[in-house]
Amino acid sequence: MTLATARKRSAKPSPRAGGSGRPVDHGAWFLVLPALIPILVLSVGPLLYGIALAFTDAQSGRTEPTQWVGALNFQDLLHDTLFWESFRIGLVWAVGVTVPQFVLALGLALLLNEELRLRWLARALAIIPWAMPEVVVGIMWRLVYNPDAGILNETIRDLGLGDGRDWLSGLASALPAVIVVGIWAGMPQTTVALLAGLQNTPRELHEAAAMDGAGAWRRFRTVTWPALKPVALAITALNFIWNFNSFALVYVLTQGGPGGRTRLPMLFAYEEAFRYGQFGYAAAMGCVMVAVISVILAVHLVGRLRGGEDA
Repeated sequence: MTLATARKRSAKPSPRAGGSGRPVDHGAWFLVLPALIPILVLSVGPLLYGIALAFTDAQSGRTEPTQWVGALNFQDLLHDTLFWESFRIGLVWAVGVTVPQFVLALGLALLLNEELRLRWLARALAIIPWAMPEVVVGIMWRLVYNPDAGILNETIRDLGLGDGRDWLSGLASALPAVIVVGIWAGMPQTTVALLAGLQNTPRELHEAAAMDGAGAWRRFRTVTWPALKPVALAITALNFIWNFNSFALVYVLTQGGPGGRTRLPMLFAYEEAFRYGQFGYAAAMGCVMVAVISVILAVHLVGRLRGGEDA
């Protein structure tokens, strides 16, 4: 059996919308309402309120009524170098976490997909960071990075590589140290998603490719990756969005320091709102971040739709 024959046998006919499809049941909307109402109340409502707040001069402890200021907050934001610096740091953080996270998770997923002894135990251990709250992860890694008694500096001293350093307080080392924690904390969900995609790949395709004389790399390039690509694109886009919006992990580790070197956009907006009381200005920052994420989602969806048409 050749690879082409295996692909034809493994392909499943997909139903097409049209006259042959089942009629739309409008009564099903009543079943969706219990799930739709909380989304509207808890997600869409606060989002619209935040957008409206961005066009006001809302501040904490202010006795005068809040006034409509139009696009003034956005005009001030254009000239706020601190915010755009935090935006740059946020992009460096998001890319620096997402890319290595995907590469390492892909390797781990390929390994866990093999017939190994105690594979169930390895899979259970691989998702432990996912089960830990971000605050707990941050506290644990603060102990690892502790300059006096942390396991990292102790290991460096035992190996005779120096006296160690204060990883989270150094201007040059703080952001890379936090990125390492982000990679470690986010690998499990990426691994699980990629592993699910690998397990959905028909095994007969690999067998047919092996019979055609394809090596491991060629089987990965011609069989594994085409089947895994939709899952990889989806999880990478979601990871980038999650990482760009990170707050709790970085806040526990560094609180944006030292000298703002790890101040992500979400941390900057938090400080403006709850430390300085500039609710309207912080809401404008939130609108900018929502716009950026919306553009990323739009590009991702367009790419998925074009990929579906090409397929």
